[in-house]
Amino acid sequence: MTDSITPSLESLRAELDQVDAELVGLAARRQQIVSDIGRLKHGVGRQVRDFRRERQVLDHVRRRAVETGLDPNLAEELLKRLIDASLARQEQERGQRRARGRGQQALVIGGAGRLGGWLADFLDNQGFSVLLADPTLHVDPEQGRFSDWRHAPSAVDLTVVACPIAVSAGIISALAERAQPGLVLEVASVKSGLIDTLRSAAGAGLKICAVHPMFGPDTRLLAGRNVLLMDVGSGDAVAEARALFDDTMAELHDIDIEHHDRLMALVLGLSHALNIAFFSALSESGLPAAELNAAASTTFARQLAVARNVAAENPSLYFEIQSLNRHGQWSRQLLADAVASLSKAVDEDRPDAFVEAMTKGREYLEELG
Repeated sequence: MTDSITPSLESLRAELDQVDAELVGLAARRQQIVSDIGRLKHGVGRQVRDFRRERQVLDHVRRRAVETGLDPNLAEELLKRLIDASLARQEQERGQRRARGRGQQALVIGGAGRLGGWLADFLDNQGFSVLLADPTLHVDPEQGRFSDWRHAPSAVDLTVVACPIAVSAGIISALAERAQPGLVLEVASVKSGLIDTLRSAAGAGLKICAVHPMFGPDTRLLAGRNVLLMDVGSGDAVAEARALFDDTMAELHDIDIEHHDRLMALVLGLSHALNIAFFSALSESGLPAAELNAAASTTFARQLAVARNVAAENPSLYFEIQSLNRHGQWSRQLLADAVASLSKAVDEDRPDAFVEAMTKGREYLEELG
C-alpha cells in the first residue's frame, strides 16, 4: 500500500514545488513592473501610493478568487503583502533616484545601534556618504568607522545623535561648543532631560531638530508610520529634517517638545509596562509557555506575540524609557489603578462596574473608527 502511494505523493509534491517556483517568479516579475511604474510616477511627479488603485486591485483579486474557488480572504492577504513589498520598493527607489544626499556626508553617532543602523541605511539610500561612530566599532577611517565621534571629520553636512539617552546631552553640548556645521538630528525616545540642552544648543547657533521615529529598526515601508518633529529654536532645522522624509510615505507630525514625554509615557511607557507585566505574570505562573500557547485564544495569541517582541528588545533602553521620562510614574500609576479597579469589580461581584469599565473604554476608542 505504501509503495503505491509514494509515487503519487512524490509526483504531487514535485508539481507543488513547480507551482511554488512559478509563484516566486511571478512575484519577482510583479516587483519589476512595480519598479517601472515607480519610475513613470516619479517622472510626472505623482505620489507613490494610490489608495483607490489598491482597492481596485484587491476587489478584482477577491472576485477572481471566488471564480476559481480560492478563499477570497486568503487572496486579499496575499496581495496585501505583495502591495506592501511593492510600496517599500517604490519608496526606496524614489529616494535613490532623488539622491537628496548626493555629494554630502552624514555622521551617525551611535551608528552601531539598531536605530542608528537603520538611520545610516536610510541616509545611504538617499546618496549620503555615511560615517559611523560608536564605541563598539573597529576603527577604520578609510571605511568611515570611528569608535569616538570626536575623531570623525567635523565638517559634515548632517549629524545624527542616536545614542543612549543618558549620554546624548553631553554630545549635543559638545557639538554646539565646536559650532558643528550642517543639520543635527537628535532622536532620543525621551526628551525630558534634553530640552534645556537642545534649546541652549539652538540658541548658540546649532541647526538642531529633535526627531522621534515612531517605528522599530526592522521597518522597511514607512507608509502609515509616524515621525515626530520638534522645533527647539531652529526653524531651518525642522524644515531640513522634514525634507529628509519627502520621498517616503511617512506621516510627519509637528509637536511641542514639552508635550512629547507626556505622550510617550502612554505610547511607549504604558505599552511597554503592560507587556512586561504580562510576560512577568506568565513566567511567575509556573505554567510552561508552550502549554499556554497550545491553548491560546485569538486574543491571547495576539498579546503573546506583542509580548515576545517586547521581551526581545534592549532592556537598558526600555529601562531608560521608563526611568528618564518625568511622566513615567503617572502612566504606571494609571496602569496600577486600572488593574486594581478591575480586580475590585470582580472580587466584590460587581458586574455593573465591570460593564461600566468596558463601556467607557469602547466609547473612548470609538474615535479610532
